[in-house]
Amino acid sequence: MVQKKTRAIAVANEKGGVGKTVTVINLAAALTLANQSVLVVDMDPQANATKGLGIARDDELPSVYDLIMNNGRKAVEETVMTTRWEGLDLIPSHVDLSGAEVELIEVEGREDRLKDALAPVVGRYDFILMDTPPSLSLLTVNVFSFASEVLVPCQTHPYAFGALAELFDTIDAVREEINPGLFISGIIPTLVDLRTRVANVVMAQLKTDERYRDLVFDTAIRSNTTIAESAEAGKPVVFYRRSSYGAIDYNDLADELLARGAK
Repeated sequence: MVQKKTRAIAVANEKGGVGKTVTVINLAAALTLANQSVLVVDMDPQANATKGLGIARDDELPSVYDLIMNNGRKAVEETVMTTRWEGLDLIPSHVDLSGAEVELIEVEGREDRLKDALAPVVGRYDFILMDTPPSLSLLTVNVFSFASEVLVPCQTHPYAFGALAELFDTIDAVREEINPGLFISGIIPTLVDLRTRVANVVMAQLKTDERYRDLVFDTAIRSNTTIAESAEAGKPVVFYRRSSYGAIDYNDLADELLARGAK
């Protein structure tokens, strides 16, 4: 098998409700339409990325919880599931993941459990996209330890904009102490409705703030009910309704991410 140069990307924001999980699902699907192979790793105990890819929760299925708790004794190949769409695989989450932080607290090398477990599949995919909990937790630190890049969805709302500084400080700390190669590859404006004054204000702030302006993607994800409908149906929007704004925006985002390349 030819080894690929895998881009391991964390999709993260410490604030909930900013479009993080739908970005993982739909960006992953859009990348497969651009002939990229993608593995989604669902590190959020709520398992919404798992559900959004049409996989029902099943206590018998091996999950990312088994992977990080067994520290490799549960082979990563046993946890990878194929989805209905070619080139798009998933390591599902499980509610038990919510207790992993407590279980790992005294374990040596606890921040590298995911990194060690996923090492065998690096080189098999063009992209590994990881969903994270909406908080800074040991699960998030595990994702940051493994990732090379961070994508930051930012809802065009003042609270979401205000939360960026704390996230950036967290990533700086992780870079300093755990993963010096980690970098932020972009900020994705999400849930954008430019008919509202507040969305226009936040977009202007993103594009002028010297800490963020060079990171903001040209592609913005417009507020679109079809995205929510597709998540409920367990099908990425690019397959659910190809002509929708959601599908168009995520296809454009995938193209822009590919054009930006990795550092």
